[in-house]
Amino acid sequence: MNVPFLELTTPCTEIKPDLDEAIRRVLDSGWYILGPEVEAFEEEFARYCGTRHCVGVGNGLDALCLILRAMEIGPGDEVLVPAHTFIATWLAVSQVGAVPVPVDILEQSYNLDPGLLEAAITPRTRAIMPVHLYGRPAQMDLICVVAKKHGLKVIEDAAQAHGAIFQGRKAGSLADAAAFSFYPGKNLGAIGDGGAVTTDDPFLAGRIRTLRNYGSNEKYVHEVAGVNSRLDELQAAILRVKLGRLDHWNQRRQKIAALYTEKLSGGRLLLPVTPGDSVSSWHLYVVRTDNRAQVQRDLALQGIATMIHYPIPPYRQGAYTASGDTFGSFPATDRISAGILSLPMGPHLNDNQVDFVADCLMKIAG
Repeated sequence: MNVPFLELTTPCTEIKPDLDEAIRRVLDSGWYILGPEVEAFEEEFARYCGTRHCVGVGNGLDALCLILRAMEIGPGDEVLVPAHTFIATWLAVSQVGAVPVPVDILEQSYNLDPGLLEAAITPRTRAIMPVHLYGRPAQMDLICVVAKKHGLKVIEDAAQAHGAIFQGRKAGSLADAAAFSFYPGKNLGAIGDGGAVTTDDPFLAGRIRTLRNYGSNEKYVHEVAGVNSRLDELQAAILRVKLGRLDHWNQRRQKIAALYTEKLSGGRLLLPVTPGDSVSSWHLYVVRTDNRAQVQRDLALQGIATMIHYPIPPYRQGAYTASGDTFGSFPATDRISAGILSLPMGPHLNDNQVDFVADCLMKIAG
């Protein structure tokens, strides 16, 4: 049996008539940048997340950068970030001239450890940027308590958490602002790049709208030195269609995760766990094994594709070590990055495929 890690055509085939209509609507309108589709998607996604504002931008990295710029975080400032995350979290901080300060993670959740935050705070710290890694929300209640105590902003990196819930509230509504990516492989993915910022702060939303469009609110009048980072009409129209299916697709992911957990329990693998106060979006189902390379090779021989998210922490990447940056010790991140393995996950998987993956994995590593 062939089991792809992620298959993007089936979900689109499922909604093809609606996608075709959305694309036709944009083509017929002749309006391709910052038009009615973007405005409609921003309203719909803000409503979905439970926030007052949504601003569509070019991609998830831009979303993070624009939040930081709008908060006037830059050179001389520090932002606390997870030691274990995709490098975009760190790059956003670097791109505005600030310094990413890594904090180790909780091994059971792969997310930022709130208990380590205060030790990392200095007079230059301006914000905390937790990541809802793999779709499981970070412990936002504890993180926000620390932030409030020290007068810090909190920015959610929600790039993998479309539809995730923490204590009854959706990811994207849990902090001062949140950044989303609509990269095609995300739970809510475009047919290309795209991103968005959600917030309840009207001033912040307005500033990001200005920054994303060359620093302009009026044609040829540029109030600040902005950038070109705009979610285009075609992607917005496609995302509007997919947003209507997101909860359904997330429910399928939750069923797949439950099947994996049921069939893989009791073995030597360390499995992901979601606490009772959270609902993961299950962007990824990540296990840990002591013999990852061999397990991955053996699964590939059975036709099962897997990936590693992420094998090299940002503080060990040339992007940071080559510049002479030095960082402390992060034992949890080092242990996790050496053993994590992402199994096939997505609404495209059927129960037989999930059973096959789990059966093979138990024989190989269980």
